[in-house]
Amino acid sequence: MQTREFVAADDIRSQFSAAMSSMYRDEVPAYGTLMALVARVNNATLDAEPQLKERLEATDSLERISQERHGAIRLGTAAELSMMRRVFAVMGMHPVGYYDLSTAGVPVHSTAFRPVKDRHLKRNPFRVFTSLLRLDLIVDEELRKEAATVLAARKIFTGKATALVEKAERDGGLDAADAALFVAEVLETFRWHDKAIVDAGMYKRLHDAHRLIADVVSFKGPHINHLTPRTLDIDAVQTLMPAEGIAPKAVVEGPPTRKCPILLRQTSFKALEEPVAFIGEKGVWHAGSHTARFGEIEQRGVALTPKGRALYDALLNETRAKVRPAADGSNSAEYEAALADVFTAFPDDWNGIRKAGLGYFSYSLTQKGKAASQPELDIETAIAQGLIQFDPIVYEDFLPVSAAGIFQSNLGDDATQEFTASPNQVMFERDLGASVIDEFAHYTAIEKASLNDCLGVIEMLTAAQ
Repeated sequence: MQTREFVAADDIRSQFSAAMSSMYRDEVPAYGTLMALVARVNNATLDAEPQLKERLEATDSLERISQERHGAIRLGTAAELSMMRRVFAVMGMHPVGYYDLSTAGVPVHSTAFRPVKDRHLKRNPFRVFTSLLRLDLIVDEELRKEAATVLAARKIFTGKATALVEKAERDGGLDAADAALFVAEVLETFRWHDKAIVDAGMYKRLHDAHRLIADVVSFKGPHINHLTPRTLDIDAVQTLMPAEGIAPKAVVEGPPTRKCPILLRQTSFKALEEPVAFIGEKGVWHAGSHTARFGEIEQRGVALTPKGRALYDALLNETRAKVRPAADGSNSAEYEAALADVFTAFPDDWNGIRKAGLGYFSYSLTQKGKAASQPELDIETAIAQGLIQFDPIVYEDFLPVSAAGIFQSNLGDDATQEFTASPNQVMFERDLGASVIDEFAHYTAIEKASLNDCLGVIEMLTAAQ
């Protein structure tokens, strides 16, 4: 009996990421311009910093940077979220972290679907920041009920996509033909639709409550809002965007410019105003417009420990208490100056960050360490004697304030309903149908495993001598 050969989840994810990028480039030509700009900046940065290139090559991170992407989608119902979890599972992507964006005035809560283990991240680190609309936060009860009715009636996955997910779950994978079909069918969920499923009147009411609500409820599916390449110098990209005919948002979200990057910095070009049609009486379509899709760029730094994250959050809050960035960019210079000044309290060298317990690091043996003649069980002594080296563990996740800042800058500045902070991870995980992975526990495990590997090898070498 012939055994079926399944396509690896990493390969399905890579196929899907490439297909998504191609589709989005066709739908939003500015994305292609952005990709070319980021590639140019990354090459220039590597040429100017040979040590950076050397360390990226040593940690198998250089190749992945050119193909690294994250996307973002917004779902409307628990059923959509649960099914999306199953779709991403076929691609080897798991929900990591819980994000409450209501803290920043956006009526969603979210998780990030991504590969988890290092070898899978190195193969393809595609992530999708996935938000679920919080209908419970809409004050207008009638509008809330109408929105729920609209969402309940739509079907965002094709029948073939659903059948292939069920097949993968039942059989333990997909063969090459099924994997290719799966990618094509799931791509339809993320495609742009220029015809709304609500009339212009309801769209306006949804829009007046919050533009994001209108974006989620008004269309056939959760069109991809953006795809994000990773850059090694986000400040250079921000500066060069206007020359490429791209209007960047006012300020870069996240921490300030640093020698040793931490967490995540993000910027974007402003959302496009795109033509859409609204259904009217007697099936007549009426021309209108909608603003939602944009281009985003990110620069990733070291993952922070709970202590490091608490310091980051405190410094960001302190900065925003002094200067709150205006959406129109009128005080961007003042905000960036305050951000840089306040963040001098956060160490800006790798060993300082590590020794203060602020960031996560991966440990590996040096050539000297691989030939050690005696065990050095004290990590600091081993590092000082050149037996062990350390590299920052890349932050693979997201920041709720930064995500909300990107959302808000691209949704407009019109007055809308204010949302009180209302985290509800229990409700989110119930709707998801699974628990999310705790990012701090995950990074801790990676760091501990790398350290134990180093010390274990030294002990084995010593025992053999």
